Amino acid sequence: MGRTFENRRLTILKRSDRDAKVFSRCGRQIAMAVKAGGPDPESNPTLRRAVQNARGSNMPKDKIQYAIDKAAGTAEGDSFEQIFYEGYGPHGIAMIVETATDNPTRTVANIRFAFKKESGNLGTSGSVAFMFDQLAVFRFSPEGVDHEELELELIDHGLEEMADGLGDDGSKQLLVRCPRGSFGTMHSALDERGIKVLTSGMEWVPRTHTQLEDGQVDDVLKLVERLEADDDVQHVFHNLG
Repeated sequence: MGRTFENRRLTILKRSDRDAKVFSRCGRQIAMAVKAGGPDPESNPTLRRAVQNARGSNMPKDKIQYAIDKAAGTAEGDSFEQIFYEGYGPHGIAMIVETATDNPTRTVANIRFAFKKESGNLGTSGSVAFMFDQLAVFRFSPEGVDHEELELELIDHGLEEMADGLGDDGSKQLLVRCPRGSFGTMHSALDERGIKVLTSGMEWVPRTHTQLEDGQVDDVLKLVERLEADDDVQHVFHNLG
């Protein structure tokens, strides 16, 4: 995702709305992790990662615990499943939409409407996924990190790319990307070097990027905004440069 695009996206999001969306996303990730492997982070690495991501997004401790209890059945809750949708946005931009939903019929209708409303087209499974690689991504603060030295050290642990990025609150971050199979190795390597990972997980990274004019970028931004406003949407990945 291009820095200019990301900066422009962040400037139009109200902080309260952004926090509510981020906490909702984290809560659903926690719920799915609990349903899959139980409510104990010590024995459920997926939940441990979901909790870590929630903390990295500044989700309050009590909200994290409530999300765990809700999914574990100590509080009434819903069951979510992860579904990916693929399509093309305005000007041929390829998109993958990650959702966590308790009602797939509702979700696909909302996603299809968003694409149609903003001059895009919802495709079928596999229609754009071949243009992306699903990689493990770790995000952490660049403060006190020797970028070049760390990059060289992590090559032996599966590093494919290290890049600058932005957090949900606009703060500067470093991104480390590696193959899915190297997730555990990379996590251990960062931990051994005393690097506090803010968030980690799997992301769809485009193999190539498409450059657009400013006005065209705005068209894509409108679709991304509309999709991200949906409670079921977790992430929107695209190949806009």
